[in-house]
Amino acid sequence: MPDKSNVKKRAETLREEINRHDRLYFVENEPEISDQEYDALFSELKALEEAHPDIVTPESPTQRVGAAPESELGKVEHVAVMLSLDAVRDTAEIADFLDRVRRAVGRADATLVAEPKFDGLSIEVVYEEGRFCRASTRGDGQRGEDISHTLRTVRALPLKLGDAGELLSELAVRGEAILPRSSFQKINKARVERGDEPFANPRNAAAGILRRLDPSEAAGVRFAITFYEATGIDAQKVPGQWELLQVLRDLGLPVIGDRMRCGTFEDAVAFHDDMRDRREDLDYEIDGIVLKLDARKAREKLGQRSRSPRWAIAWKFPPRTGETRITDIVVSVGRTGALTPVALLDPVDVGGVTVARATLHNIEEVHRKDLRVGDMVRIERAGDVIPEVAERIPKPGVKRSDPFGMPHHCPSCGAEVERRGPLSYCPAGIACPAQLAAKLFHYGARGSMDIEGLGEKTAEQLVERGMVQDVADLYDLSAEDLAALDGFSEKSAWALREAIHARREVPLDRFLRALGIRHVGADAARRLAVARGSLAALRAASVADLGEIGGIGEETAQSVATFFAEKRNRDAVARILDAGVSPQPVEQRNQSLGGKTFVLTGALERWTREEAAEEIERRGGRVASSVSGNTDYIVVGAEPGSKWDEARENGIDMLDEDAFVRILG
Repeated sequence: MPDKSNVKKRAETLREEINRHDRLYFVENEPEISDQEYDALFSELKALEEAHPDIVTPESPTQRVGAAPESELGKVEHVAVMLSLDAVRDTAEIADFLDRVRRAVGRADATLVAEPKFDGLSIEVVYEEGRFCRASTRGDGQRGEDISHTLRTVRALPLKLGDAGELLSELAVRGEAILPRSSFQKINKARVERGDEPFANPRNAAAGILRRLDPSEAAGVRFAITFYEATGIDAQKVPGQWELLQVLRDLGLPVIGDRMRCGTFEDAVAFHDDMRDRREDLDYEIDGIVLKLDARKAREKLGQRSRSPRWAIAWKFPPRTGETRITDIVVSVGRTGALTPVALLDPVDVGGVTVARATLHNIEEVHRKDLRVGDMVRIERAGDVIPEVAERIPKPGVKRSDPFGMPHHCPSCGAEVERRGPLSYCPAGIACPAQLAAKLFHYGARGSMDIEGLGEKTAEQLVERGMVQDVADLYDLSAEDLAALDGFSEKSAWALREAIHARREVPLDRFLRALGIRHVGADAARRLAVARGSLAALRAASVADLGEIGGIGEETAQSVATFFAEKRNRDAVARILDAGVSPQPVEQRNQSLGGKTFVLTGALERWTREEAAEEIERRGGRVASSVSGNTDYIVVGAEPGSKWDEARENGIDMLDEDAFVRILG
């Protein structure tokens, strides 16, 4: 029987060694041992602690995986407001920024620190007396989601800081949780192999994993973390950003390695160009650089705007592009029967994401860019996310294929295609398998009937196997029928059947949207539901009756009347009602937002994106998908995207969630 004091001493030695190797790996970037040797140390410590539970300490590396929260993520007030940064792309705007800084603080104090702008999940981590206390996302800047349970699993994050005396009564550090490209590729490979949709980019993956309730997945992922700001360190004692990063590093916190002091505009340009040129060789995503006034005390002279400091700016890189070849142009058939040309590409890495297809929108777009099978093209990721064909790359001397033309018959059902301006349509409706599958998926979507488990692949299988001839057939499916589908167990089949039958009472406007009537989106569905009051009244309305409803044009009125005049549609709706679905009258709201256009960005706490849009539209407002000169307000939730930057640049009024609640009345 080993002596207890020796066991305790060995455990302490192992903890110190493991923490030292974590620091060497994540902070110093100078690992001394292999992963296998590290795992051996960890396994020995774990075995000792399991045999002697009384020697376990809260900061032990074995205690990183804690219990998951009991329900949804809680909210955490930040120690200080987490600001965003103004973002620019133009060199002249950087020169203007430097001039403003010099005018405010004087040339002698205008040295900048240049750092990479990481494309990760913004976080705040709080230490009390040098011990990990909590971690949260940036959220709306004032409050964020509590992700302590997942972030503490990340080896790059020390649970106990090195000794720095009085600095550590409470220390709040800000930074980014980053999913390295190597980790991202492994995760996406595993997701595709098990039939899940891959993450769009490393930032989305990091946010998705660290915001989960179960910390076990985060524990199995190798994240990186980098810190760049702190609250709780006196600017008199640590006067500059450069010194601050060194203090954080001395505490054992990983900080930015690539950084530069810039005394001139030319220095800033040189750092920007160097990081841009090295961007593709890095194992982590960056989308620009950040320039900060080094002198922390002098920052007070510049102050801040409501959401961004005046003493720092983000200098974004141009959108990522990649060159590849169009291997084919195929045509997809959507829910409304619209035929869309899609370019199939030789897979190309564009900013760490493999792109193998891109929509070409319509035949006029194809002809405008003169795209043909076999052409070399340049691919961009709009907003660093959505792939699109930016242009053709001419190759002199290379014979090109014939120009692309849209098919005369639907590739799914063979019906003769109708041309309407630049668009092509299949007129077969639900007799077309592609349209029927898309309609099933749309019927069960969150903004419609909200049937959990009725995904795109499931809808396609139901149609391919002849199990569903129209939407109403969903209600005749048994659990045994569903269990026969690929990827379904007995349990998941029962869950889907229950989800199909769970939605009985549904607002009339959502039911109308679920039916997939052409030209009837959220706004039109609301107007129809409010004006007619009931499904029976709507079905009995003539084209003239419908055309008298405010906001309903002749084309929409005709489409609604035609839909309910079709016997097959009437029969399908009757069967849905017989299954117990009961569309409810829609409450008439005030029209206080009439004529106002809103854009939504980020995750809202009280509503889904669709529900927030519905609240706006029921008050007469309009929801747009992008920022423009017609935008009146942008509603900003947690982790907003590029729309927020565009709105700031255009001076558009911003509403946080509380302000949005007030404007809704």
